[in-house]
Amino acid sequence: MNAIEILITLIKYGLVAVVSLVIGYFVRKISAEATIRSAEEEARRIVQEAERDAENKKREALVEAKEEIHKLRSEMEREARERRAELNQFERRVSQKEELLDKRSEALERKEEALQRKTREVEQRQQEVNELLAKQREELERISQLTADEAREMILRAVEEEVKHETAMLIRDLEQQARDEAEKRARDIISLAIQRTAVDHVAESTVSVVALPNDDMKGRIIGREGRNIRALETLTGIDLIIDDTPEAVILSGFDPVRREIARIALERLIADGRIHPARIEDMVEKARKEVDAIIRDAGEQATLDADVHGLHPELVKLLGRLRFRTSYGQNVLKHSVEVAHLAGIMAAELGVDERLARRAGLLHDIGKAVDHEMEGTHVQIGIELLRKYRENEDVIHAVACHHGDYEAQSVEAVLVAAADAISAARPGARRETLESYIKRLQKLEEISSSFDGVEKSYAIQAGREVRIIVKPERISDASAVQLSREIVKKIESELEYPGQIKVTVIRETRAVEYAK
Repeated sequence: MNAIEILITLIKYGLVAVVSLVIGYFVRKISAEATIRSAEEEARRIVQEAERDAENKKREALVEAKEEIHKLRSEMEREARERRAELNQFERRVSQKEELLDKRSEALERKEEALQRKTREVEQRQQEVNELLAKQREELERISQLTADEAREMILRAVEEEVKHETAMLIRDLEQQARDEAEKRARDIISLAIQRTAVDHVAESTVSVVALPNDDMKGRIIGREGRNIRALETLTGIDLIIDDTPEAVILSGFDPVRREIARIALERLIADGRIHPARIEDMVEKARKEVDAIIRDAGEQATLDADVHGLHPELVKLLGRLRFRTSYGQNVLKHSVEVAHLAGIMAAELGVDERLARRAGLLHDIGKAVDHEMEGTHVQIGIELLRKYRENEDVIHAVACHHGDYEAQSVEAVLVAAADAISAARPGARRETLESYIKRLQKLEEISSSFDGVEKSYAIQAGREVRIIVKPERISDASAVQLSREIVKKIESELEYPGQIKVTVIRETRAVEYAK
């Protein structure tokens, strides 16, 4: 085959390839256009379905919105009807009250008019009475030749002088009669009363206060049907006072040791929180053992402080009980130790038995440890206790004489009595501080000097006596008796003090001349 034929053949194959390519292109183009047309139709179908779904949902939402609006409108109309009904009812009540107020106002106006009429009538009658009294007074003044004030002053002065004289004479007679008939009996009664109790300080000496965390604790202390409080009172012998005092319970009893046991037991029960009869019994027993230990330690410490040795163990316990005993606010155990020191110092200065004086001074008030449990004065009880435990007879004699119940036969007995008086009488020892003591003395002199005719007044004997010097030209002997009685009454009403205060009115007449 020559070259031309080969070239023709190649051209034929090239044309066939070109035609094939053209035909393939058009075939792919037609296929792609068909695919695009089917996709567009599918897209239009999806859009139409979405539009139909959206339209349906729109119609459903509109229907639901209309139903909700209708429901809300119905509720608002119902609430509006109810409010209108309430307002109508309120308006009716207001109108009824206005009518009632109008009626009451009219009634008050009528009463006020009637009251004004009566007031005018009373004023008119009062004016007539005043005019009549004025005429009668003028007539009486004309007859007596005295004014009303002068007549009143004259009558009052005469009555006052007469009453003063008669009262003074009566008081003097009564006092003399009382002294003649009852001096011995009064001494015994007053001595017993003062030794056993401090009358105006009973609350301070016989009660203890226990603080509570809250007022709900009071109900738990009382217990169901009062079983807890009954158990406490039965086991301790102390009264529990539960009243309106906020967050506090008062323990009342004349035995200070029992009161201390009750206080400790109650405080522990409150801290523990378990309050029932069995627990109360356990706590009271533990508190009793603790107080016994405190009493024993206090007694031993007192013997060491006073340098007194060889006492019977029971006497040491009784001394420890005095730690919870007060007399006019003064702690008896501290007072006893102080008396022992004072008596020992004075005995050493005088060269007598110092140890005996200290021993008797420490034991002089031993009877006060049990004077609420035994009959008799604390002196008699102390003598019995000391003899029971075989104490030295010289010590017993000094204890018996420290209040003057027996005549002192030894210097030590006199020293113990003097030391007891010094310890009790020094300012601030009993119930009051030095500041209140000075204020009481100033108040005592101020009360005494406030009466007419008093020249000077002096508080002496640590405030147990006040001496008043009067002007003799203004106060007579009979008036002095009346003045002392009036001063006593004013002191009793305005001043607080332990024991008693002696009021002495001094009136003296002096005649003075000069030799030239």
